[in-house]
Amino acid sequence: MKKISTLVLLVTLSLTLLLAGCSKADNSANTPPANNATNQTSNSDNNDTGSATPSTNAPSTEPDNAASQQPSNDGGSTSGNPTPISTNEQTAQIGDVTALRLADSKTGWVAGNGQIARTDDGGAHWKLQYSGSKTINQIFALSSNKVWATIGDSNAKSLILIQSTNGGKSWTKAGTVPNHGFLHFTNDKTAFSGNAMTKDGGKTWTELQTPGKEIGEAYFHDLNNGWAVQVVNGRLLFMHTGNGGKTWNTVMTRKTEAAPNGVIIRSTAATDAWIELIGDSGMSQTSYSLFHTTDGGKTWLPAIVRNGAGSGPAPGFTMNDASVPKGMTSAAPGALYVVNPQTAIMGGQCSACDKPNTIMKTTDGGKHWTISKSEFTGYGTQFIGASDANHIWFITTDGTNAAVLNTSSDGGKTWHKAFTFKKPQQK
Repeated sequence: MKKISTLVLLVTLSLTLLLAGCSKADNSANTPPANNATNQTSNSDNNDTGSATPSTNAPSTEPDNAASQQPSNDGGSTSGNPTPISTNEQTAQIGDVTALRLADSKTGWVAGNGQIARTDDGGAHWKLQYSGSKTINQIFALSSNKVWATIGDSNAKSLILIQSTNGGKSWTKAGTVPNHGFLHFTNDKTAFSGNAMTKDGGKTWTELQTPGKEIGEAYFHDLNNGWAVQVVNGRLLFMHTGNGGKTWNTVMTRKTEAAPNGVIIRSTAATDAWIELIGDSGMSQTSYSLFHTTDGGKTWLPAIVRNGAGSGPAPGFTMNDASVPKGMTSAAPGALYVVNPQTAIMGGQCSACDKPNTIMKTTDGGKHWTISKSEFTGYGTQFIGASDANHIWFITTDGTNAAVLNTSSDGGKTWHKAFTFKKPQQK
């Protein structure tokens, strides 16, 4: 009888343990899964030409993903490190290219679709370094480690400024930029954008005085030297300041039949300035002119002049002006990139052509131009980057087809298709 009681007890214990185990398994199966929305990545393969192999280490960040992180318009307080976004997809999925910048002949950054990617092999492969929701407007680099970018919509009064001191591996919010001018740093802390200057890396900005009524943005090369363009009583006025905007002097005046609709100014030295004047458009043409000085504005060279039968005279010229340089083949201006006082690269566009994009280069300050025999597809915005007179990168874009990066290591004599980006997102 005792043996039977013992046997019954053992059977009871076994059944209890078995039921407990089943209950535990059922609970696990019915527990709702954790929300993995922030960790989801696309499983689709990247078939773009020259696409990079995905990495699992590169972070992507977004400092502008919360209203509390939006800067005030006065460039006041800034937040710390941007909040990381969890993702395993590290191949850049850039379709709508918005910025390009080189650090040297092999290293550079490209932006698009709210992303920033870096290449270290001349554009053949790109590694995702930043991912956000807003447009990357500009990228500027002082070296392969020190790089900045501006973020914001085209209608934003000010732009978010982010920076990296380790080549883009991590980014911090540096401050703001109060306008949409051409951002350029002269050292780690001092930068200029239009007539705004910062001495603390973008935390605060000072507005420098301009001559007033200038066309487009004024441009300051450094703390002292600035340039601006006016049109008064049918005459072009090129203005220069040598004391940070306290006083401005007219350094060139010229009669013009057409007032510029836009002005682009670049400078690579205290006495150097390239001023591009964009005129009227018509019949798939846009008239434009490019002036250059290397002596602080004492003398000016008309480096490029393009009149058009449908667009009229270039600013500063007439249709029958004998001084117009010959051989300018592009029907409209493309991107302008200035390397130094002697070297500049100018893109051209022809919207009525099958291959609309051309590119030319000067190495003697604009006296002579070498026009590349190559022509490139794409009816969108051009982007040019160069580390010297020989190493040039040229991105051509399109509203429907993928943007393409072509590179040259011989100053534009020959070109290599280095990378094809994703097709742009249809809006």
